[in-house]
Amino acid sequence: MSNNQSITDLFSDASGQSTNDESAAAKFAVKQKQLKIKELERLTKARAEVEGLAYVDLVGFPISPEALVLVNEAEATGLSILCFFYDGKNIRLASLDPSSQEVEAKARQLAEKYFSEIKVYLVTENSFNYGLKMYKTIPKVREVVRGIKITEEDLNKYGEKFSSFKDLQEEINQALVTEVVTMIMASSIKSNSSDIHIEAEEKIIKVRFRIDGVLHDAAAIDKSAWEKIISRMKFLAGVKINVTDKPQDGRLSILMKDDRIDIRASFLPTNFGESVVMRLLRSSSVGLKFHDLGIRGRAFDQLKREVERPNGMIIATGPTGSGKTTTLYAILKKLNNQETKIITIEDPIEYQLEGVNQSQTSANYTFAKGLRSIVRQDPDVIMVGEIRDLETAEIAIQAALTGHLVLSTTHTNDAAGTVPRFLSMGAKPYLLAPSLNAMIGQRLVRKVCEKCKQEIKLENGILERVKTLLNELAEADKKAIDFNNLKFFEGQGCEACQSLGFKGRIGIYEIIIMNEQMEKSILSGQSSEYDMRDNAKKNGMITMVQDGLLKALDGITSVEEVFRVSE
Repeated sequence: MSNNQSITDLFSDASGQSTNDESAAAKFAVKQKQLKIKELERLTKARAEVEGLAYVDLVGFPISPEALVLVNEAEATGLSILCFFYDGKNIRLASLDPSSQEVEAKARQLAEKYFSEIKVYLVTENSFNYGLKMYKTIPKVREVVRGIKITEEDLNKYGEKFSSFKDLQEEINQALVTEVVTMIMASSIKSNSSDIHIEAEEKIIKVRFRIDGVLHDAAAIDKSAWEKIISRMKFLAGVKINVTDKPQDGRLSILMKDDRIDIRASFLPTNFGESVVMRLLRSSSVGLKFHDLGIRGRAFDQLKREVERPNGMIIATGPTGSGKTTTLYAILKKLNNQETKIITIEDPIEYQLEGVNQSQTSANYTFAKGLRSIVRQDPDVIMVGEIRDLETAEIAIQAALTGHLVLSTTHTNDAAGTVPRFLSMGAKPYLLAPSLNAMIGQRLVRKVCEKCKQEIKLENGILERVKTLLNELAEADKKAIDFNNLKFFEGQGCEACQSLGFKGRIGIYEIIIMNEQMEKSILSGQSSEYDMRDNAKKNGMITMVQDGLLKALDGITSVEEVFRVSE
């Protein structure tokens, strides 16, 4: 009996009925296909043995989703390659053509990415198609973007209405509860706020915006609507809505056409309800360049020289909100190129910098632990968000002495307080002295609004004080000042600046560059804040208040603003 006859007999029913029957014909076709598949698998296995390739039949193989997702479905289809096994150390790939350049390149990429041993197996088309079907079993997880999507139309719509805080109040009074949160966000963006404060008082809910470092009342919300509004805010920030007696921290985002604003939200229980503070972090605001910081003259040239050195420490100092992080980011942007490896450890990462390896602290990843790991990553430049303890200080100093440029911040009143702060933490003077390059003391002052700027006359007492401070400048720095014709400006308030008279901020700086006398002072133990300041002044340092007054003479800021932030 022939092979075909034998196969036919298998499909004959008990009564010997002919296989021309429709059902029998279908069974015959299936059986024939199965035999062809088995034969193809046998031939493929034999080919693998001849060519020295590994072979696998995926039909029935328990392919895990964790393995399958290492190669996405589009790549699997396009390259005819998929991952059928992954245990954390070994990756097994199946391919119709294991020797193709595309498959070999993908295998190398996976090996480098997952630090795993790779092996590629030859499979039949039937076997590969079985693996492709397994993608359908993986749950499709829709990416959830937690944020308020404010379109350009929303911003334009609200922007036209919010020319002042009074307009915001009028709109909130007649808006639906669901629109209030979007209104507050849109208004804060238009006014260029850095923080939104929403505070529960006895009878009302007060909304305040921090604009250029100063809080301003923006609106008041009826307390009856507060529960719905704060529930919406909690939902967007990803915190528990039903928890009202404990502090909570969350994050959300405002997504716009050309920008993204990340928001850190803090919820705090208070006497009359919860207080909400939202810090707005604009990704576009990190675009400040080193030349645009506002450092000028000899101080700029000195700092530029120290920044370009291959090792040492540059410390920015000042209170919270004085622009220290912005200064360090501007320095990083200047140093960032393909020849320089830059690593940061921050708390938190406020802005993403392309080309910079940024890491964030956590409960088990402190500044000290992170810095200890970073120095093993062969960096050229290291940025540490803050030096606040001896362990971090010692590692940073050692890094600065062993060929790294270290950027960091501390909290002191001025640049002269940097060395005493390190010594109070327990840093060794003989290591600290040679490691420091420069210390930057800074504050942020509001800029006078260009639209409504007018010249003003200072009171005699203030004018004399200004002249005294400017007269203390080195001869080279006061050479261009006409003391008989000093001009100062203030903003009168207009629609462009929300009637505040100021729009935007700029830094005022004092920069101390280490010199031989300072090093001797540190090593001798005579390194008080007063000694450091006197030494720096003798070497031509312009103080923060003097830098501010020079900017006031240029019409950038006002004398009152300089004295407000620097004294």
